Amino acid sequence: MSRAFVKDGDESIEHLPDRSVSEHPNDVTKEGLAQIEAALASAQTTHAAAQAAGDRAAIASAARELRYWSVRRATANVVAEPDDSTQVRFGHTVTIKRDDGREQSYRIVGEDEADPTRGTVSHVSPLARALFGKSVGDVVKVGRGEAEILKIS
Repeated sequence: MSRAFVKDGDESIEHLPDRSVSEHPNDVTKEGLAQIEAALASAQTTHAAAQAAGDRAAIASAARELRYWSVRRATANVVAEPDDSTQVRFGHTVTIKRDDGREQSYRIVGEDEADPTRGTVSHVSPLARALFGKSVGDVVKVGRGEAEILKIS
């Protein structure tokens, strides 16, 4: 039988498509840069281990992560901590009071470091965009409701 008619089942895993990289500027905090560097180091270690084991699927997966984190590290722009808390800027922690009475605090950070369950939101999120440039006492549209800015730190 000709090789032309034989299908190797694992050829598709040799190269996985790249993770999509945001079109927005890769602004990060100092902590965000450290997270990116840790993820890059982890991807390098995982890739080396996969190569040593000869595991093609693991190599492809690790190479994909390595490509992603390499791009994110190369494009990272560390934004200095804001020294003025009169208006919301990147890196600030903002406490808001929603119209249902809930008070919430979020720190505005880079995309890769954002985790709303841990109190951080991406600088390109609708919430952060609504808050940028605003001051304590300002009311902003948040989702279907409104929120008042109580504190900027």
